[in-house]
Amino acid sequence: MSLLADLNNILEPINIPVETGVFSDTPPDEYLVITPMSDRLDLFADNEAYMILSEARLSLFTKKNYMKRKKELTKALQSGGITITDRQYVGYEHDTKFHHYAIDVMKEYETEED
Repeated sequence: MSLLADLNNILEPINIPVETGVFSDTPPDEYLVITPMSDRLDLFADNEAYMILSEARLSLFTKKNYMKRKKELTKALQSGGITITDRQYVGYEHDTKFHHYAIDVMKEYETEED
């Protein structure tokens, strides 16, 4: 599995459009963008990595009150085994009328053997 696949599976029942990198269509009044941030090798022994640490940022854009979605996303992510490393209100975008709220996440995966 990968972090992006896990996030998409966890977020699917929430019923909010999700895209990776940028929202490519005309945005609805509420949507999520997943931005991969890092994918590094970790936990070394005998010059081989045994873990992959993947991190991403979920950016919630909404024209509604973001507080309910923040709580819903936090609960779903934690229940899905994702570690939340940061949450922050980025700001209100006057030109688009969207609130932007970011949730940074990470998950460790064992490296796959050949």
